Amino acid sequence: MSAANPSDHRLDHVVVVMFENRSFDNLLGYLFKAGNTPLYEGLQNPELSNPIPAYVAGASSSRLPVHPAIGMAAPYPDPGEEYPHVNTQLFGTVDPERNAFSKIRDMQPPFNAPPAGCPTSMSGFVTDYVNQFKAEMDRLPSSVEYSQIMSCYTPDQLPVLSGLALGFTFFDHWFCEVPSQTYCNRSFFHAATSSGFVLNSNPPGKFALRNDARTVFNQLEDAGKTWAVYIDPLQILPATGLIHASNLWPYFADHFRTIYDFYFEAERGILPNYSFIEPNMFHPHTDMHPHSGARFAEGLHVPPPDTIIGGERLLARIYNSIRHPTSAEGSNWENTALLVTFDEHGGTFDHVPPPPAVPPDSSVGEEGFQFDRLGVRIPTVLVSAWAEGGKVVVDSFRSTSLVRTLRDWWTLGSSLTRRDADAPTLASLLTRENPRDPKDWPDLQPRTPEPLERLGEDFLREWEELHPHLERLERDLLGDALAHEARVNRTTPAADSETASHREAHEHLRRIRDKMFRGIATGRTQ
Repeated sequence: MSAANPSDHRLDHVVVVMFENRSFDNLLGYLFKAGNTPLYEGLQNPELSNPIPAYVAGASSSRLPVHPAIGMAAPYPDPGEEYPHVNTQLFGTVDPERNAFSKIRDMQPPFNAPPAGCPTSMSGFVTDYVNQFKAEMDRLPSSVEYSQIMSCYTPDQLPVLSGLALGFTFFDHWFCEVPSQTYCNRSFFHAATSSGFVLNSNPPGKFALRNDARTVFNQLEDAGKTWAVYIDPLQILPATGLIHASNLWPYFADHFRTIYDFYFEAERGILPNYSFIEPNMFHPHTDMHPHSGARFAEGLHVPPPDTIIGGERLLARIYNSIRHPTSAEGSNWENTALLVTFDEHGGTFDHVPPPPAVPPDSSVGEEGFQFDRLGVRIPTVLVSAWAEGGKVVVDSFRSTSLVRTLRDWWTLGSSLTRRDADAPTLASLLTRENPRDPKDWPDLQPRTPEPLERLGEDFLREWEELHPHLERLERDLLGDALAHEARVNRTTPAADSETASHREAHEHLRRIRDKMFRGIATGRTQ
């Protein structure tokens, strides 16, 4: 196969669903047991552990081993995911010392970055979780609470994601692009750069206003290829559009739709060439993001909710939409590839050090980061009739591999940055001589939650009515939406995203949706 001869339709249509904030070890580390496959780098070694900081209960035991998750809410509360937190997780460094219990906005240079030559030990996950817990909850965690950061899920707990990994091709060395949080990694996924940013906000709206990097969406448009971004209508606005507002705003009305539009189009074989799906990042989550409202929930004595099953349900429906279209024409099981991936590890444990990386350009980024190393491993699965079942890809891949693949396969032009120019392509992994009939694809169903887990789910659904404050990611999204609206209207922002109440924020988001994102405002809702 080559980009010059894609006559077998292996990549006529590509669908990507990007979940939130889970590492490879956290979700797929227990996929195989020791000895079952010599090439798989998961959690077969029971001696994997992290040191326990001396200032918490249970520190006398010295180290905390990795172990299977007991429930479906770990880690709870949400770990730190920003650049300073990831530095501590990867290198065990806290510099200066006062950063230990600081909120992210109060952290000081060098933002826990390691000194030159410091090995990537992957030894600071427990330390950083303890520190983040103290900053978030205003108390130190018990040994039971901080032990969650070393807990990882088993295949029985994740039947859909695990079933896809075992049934198709998955990567055990797929890395996110930046050792930091959501926006910079999602920007790299489609633009091979984040315009030097490593944090979502501070100041609010900076991605919408200052991330002017050209994207693969623009290349698709120029090449006459069709594309769309799909979101859950409960999220109101798409993060992808606002992260890249400088370049994508002309397409807001017609290229952004709801997840129910995706199901409709998949069933009828009318998917665009490229589909990108955002799970719901608001409540009730379908993005697998660890729960961030622990302090509020603790005051109500509410059990921690299952934050994964919503994502499993979404993934199962997307998979079955591709597997069972009703039309033999257009997009179908034979010519549609599904890439299941995550934006970043979100502070959850992984034991494989990220490798060096080619910087997208020669500039020094936010908080002094030079973009010369990748972020942490993330779960990624390639689902296709042309992909081998049960294949473990041990070579190193990363998120810009998708841009490189589309660019090569569809002749989209030159690379966006040095980063995607250096990325490996996925096309060489679609190796079957004949496509596998969907009747032979795995039948997958998400697990049924236990009674206490259902109570947690109910709590998530009621969250917005109970909690007057926004989650951090909601506030970031609001900041970019208001900033972009103000730029278009040549006015000042209609509100302060840092102080807006939950009700005010959602009123602004819905107003901007109705004016700018017509496809979402009028799209299908079921």
